[in-house]
Amino acid sequence: MNAIRWSYLPLAIVLAAATPVQAQHEHEGHAAHAGDAAATVIPAQRHATDAPLREGMARIRVALDELAHYEMGHMPQSMAVERVDEIKSATDFLFANCKLDATADAALHGMLAPLLAGVQAFRADPQDTASIERMRKAVADYPLVFDDPAWTLPEGDPVDHAH
Repeated sequence: MNAIRWSYLPLAIVLAAATPVQAQHEHEGHAAHAGDAAATVIPAQRHATDAPLREGMARIRVALDELAHYEMGHMPQSMAVERVDEIKSATDFLFANCKLDATADAALHGMLAPLLAGVQAFRADPQDTASIERMRKAVADYPLVFDDPAWTLPEGDPVDHAH
């Protein structure tokens, strides 16, 4: 009987790989593993982006920029919650529409997991603005990892600009 169960192992692996949407894109599951995310690896050449990635990341960036007003006390909590909901909506959009190669996808997931952890932390305690800074840090390396012309590289970046 033990041999029969082991014979199903290759099939289970193939089935798991064939269902990446459920296995990899469980949104709340990403946030739960945010502590497991390794430090961002900056590639020798930045990963190509697709239109959904650029759109989703632009939405995240705008929402994070607007949350600076909340951090300074110039935005009501209800509006801050709307901005955080927009970040969650943008990550859902990315998971549903972004089509990247495996290496780029893994790099993106490494950013989105802690971003979603920050979203959850903010929802749990909107008074704790440190969660906003954690969300910002989660995507801070995006322009170093992905070639997105809408995001400028930080001053003195180590990335070669030749394409």
